[in-house]
Amino acid sequence: MTAHPTGPRTSSIMITGAELAGAGRGDLLIMDGVFADPADAPADARRIDAAGLVALPGLVDPHTHLREPGREDAETVETGTAAAARGGYTAVLAMANTDPVTDTAEAAAHIAALGTRSGHTQVVPVGAVTKGLAGTELAELGLMARSAAAVRVFSDDGHCIADARLMRRALEYVRAFDGVIAQHAQDPRLAGPDACCHEGEVSGKLGLPGWPAAAESTIVARDVELAELTRSRVHVCHVSTAESVEVLRWAKRRGVPVTAEVTPHHLLLTTDEVLGYDPTYKVNPPLRPAEHVTALRQALADGTIDAVGTDHAPHARHDKEHAFAEAAFGMVGLETALGVVQETMLDALGWAGIADRMSFAPARIARLTGQGRPLRVGEPANLVLVDPSARRVVDAADTASLSRNNPWHGRELPDPVVATFWAGRQTYGD
Repeated sequence: MTAHPTGPRTSSIMITGAELAGAGRGDLLIMDGVFADPADAPADARRIDAAGLVALPGLVDPHTHLREPGREDAETVETGTAAAARGGYTAVLAMANTDPVTDTAEAAAHIAALGTRSGHTQVVPVGAVTKGLAGTELAELGLMARSAAAVRVFSDDGHCIADARLMRRALEYVRAFDGVIAQHAQDPRLAGPDACCHEGEVSGKLGLPGWPAAAESTIVARDVELAELTRSRVHVCHVSTAESVEVLRWAKRRGVPVTAEVTPHHLLLTTDEVLGYDPTYKVNPPLRPAEHVTALRQALADGTIDAVGTDHAPHARHDKEHAFAEAAFGMVGLETALGVVQETMLDALGWAGIADRMSFAPARIARLTGQGRPLRVGEPANLVLVDPSARRVVDAADTASLSRNNPWHGRELPDPVVATFWAGRQTYGD
């Protein structure tokens, strides 16, 4: 699936002296939306001195909530994709839990068209697995796959597909067109709708309903068994526990077609953030103790976890500013994701590894043909220039997003993104 931004495009841009992740220092020439041989740079090319900067392929987010249609008070495709471009993204996968739900070919086409109109990033619609996210009847999976939107990722994110028979049927259905079922792993009997904090010492101390780690890992275990049975692809959204990591390791050793993502906030924050009852830190799955964070970092480093997904979940103030137990789940994350991953994973992965986990792998999982491509002649000019030394104190008000539920407010983090280019068009930066 490919898409291109609308609006004027600079005909040629010459970027000199950048560190090409994993390939040494070099120059990049953008002409007509693709990378060309720098030796062919025209005299009138716009020139960018990128000495001291690192060039990465445009980032791909496999897990974004853009809220439109239905909750434009929290986010729109326009504002969400502007935030994505500011974070270095050239494509985002828009989750299906909108109102109405993205469970038809027409709804998927509408989401893709809104993204094209915005011109900030490619917007790839994720189709719902079940009609209305109700978990009882399969949605129009085949029609969405055959539509102009060419949907390949299906998820009821926010709701677990708890019925094992229905999950099996979904996996069998999408196998025919190489689709993938992205599961929100939360056993509703172990972690019901009131569960809002990792079950353990902190939940007991605060008197909050607990969300045990087993509620995630038991669904992951079931789903990898179903993926092996059906030989169909399953993707685990926002992995948060050490137990889930061990299940994934076991499954990958057996050759099960399973992939997984981790969020930036689960790589850095722990359940201790909840001690102040600040609803900003209420997220699903919940923040976990430090030993889980360590396991997630190790799993991302060794490839057990394939990708980073932001789970960008904007909320209007009237949904978030409540007592912790009653507040909405979720955090914004598109603009800060690369900085958090740099802070937590650069030593383990290097820039080449970060490019893999935040661009190549998510594009491969979603079967995107024009994203997650190397920075070489003939490839689409999707690119982010980063300054490895830049840092800032995060200000929740300094954002392109409509929402302010930012867990990093007041914290100093890397601020790496200097400029973003999608299909040769600069979408962020001076």
